[in-house]
Amino acid sequence: MKKKVFNIKKFIIFIFVLCVIVCGVLVGGYFYMVNSHGKDESVSLVINSGDTYNTIADKLKSEGLIKSTLYYKIYIKLNKPKDLTYGKYTLNKSYNLNELISAFEAGGQNTSETKKITFVEGKNMRYVISKITENFSFSESEILSKLSDSSYLDTLINKYWFLTDEIKNKNIYYSLEGYLYPDTYEFYSTASLEDIFGSLLDNMNKKLTPYKSEIESSKYTVHQMLTLASIVELEAGSSNDRKGVSGVFYNRLNDNWSLGSDVTTYYAEKLDNWSVDLKLSQLNKCNAYNTRSTCMNGKLPVSPICNPGSDSIVASIEPTKHKYYYFVADKNGKTYFNETDSAHVKTVNKLKSEGLWIEYQN
Repeated sequence: MKKKVFNIKKFIIFIFVLCVIVCGVLVGGYFYMVNSHGKDESVSLVINSGDTYNTIADKLKSEGLIKSTLYYKIYIKLNKPKDLTYGKYTLNKSYNLNELISAFEAGGQNTSETKKITFVEGKNMRYVISKITENFSFSESEILSKLSDSSYLDTLINKYWFLTDEIKNKNIYYSLEGYLYPDTYEFYSTASLEDIFGSLLDNMNKKLTPYKSEIESSKYTVHQMLTLASIVELEAGSSNDRKGVSGVFYNRLNDNWSLGSDVTTYYAEKLDNWSVDLKLSQLNKCNAYNTRSTCMNGKLPVSPICNPGSDSIVASIEPTKHKYYYFVADKNGKTYFNETDSAHVKTVNKLKSEGLWIEYQN
């Protein structure tokens, strides 16, 4: 049988033809992406100070203004447009890349006036709404309408990996409770509700993404973890105790116990003044938030009860593993852990006798 001889000349020709085809596809794809148009739909986009053409690529893609971040970045590299200026832009999805960059080069609307707003850790949506109405012309009813807008929530669910249909549960008081990262923000005076919520959600994305693999490998959803984080935020005496407190709640969940957290009852009753004593009927009421009720044994509330900070979020993802089922904090913020109810009662009595027990004044 005659042995086949490797033909180097044919191989080189094959590689050359293959390269020509690949280059043709890439070049063709580039010109298609540069000149392609989307549907005729306006988009409001805020460019912040410090943003660059490259850093806004993902934002442009998520808003449907570009089809490919790769070809967009190649276009920027080749054409070297004028520096991006911050401001509010009204753009259209029908723009091709030339038109889009021309719009950026023309500059945005006058948004020189800005407002700095600090959202404090551990505060709920009623507080967030009050901060927005204090600084902008939006009414409470407008904000509540936006939070209950199913189409708007769907766009957020499609945009952020950590948002799911769980936020659309009919028993939830406020759809984005727990997802609006507490921090200091600077907004343009012309900011829309979408801009405001988007900034807080973008920040939450930055805080959660480093833990994405841990969250996805857990038996709990990110919604459940943020729900637990919100309880830890309000229950833990100090940042150093948050992982231990989180461990207590996980032990109770795993053994089908009630979390027994008063802060969930206050939230269930929409009470923000914790100095008001809870009634027995309120503690026993079966509610999707009230973990003092026996109907919530082994369950988390239907959603977060406040917007937690980083320490509490990390604590819900990486709790301390121990055998404790009880904890109590003294008036100095020190937390005491116990395995049994009897030991817990002894700790409480000791704190009372030493004047370390927290007593609320009505």
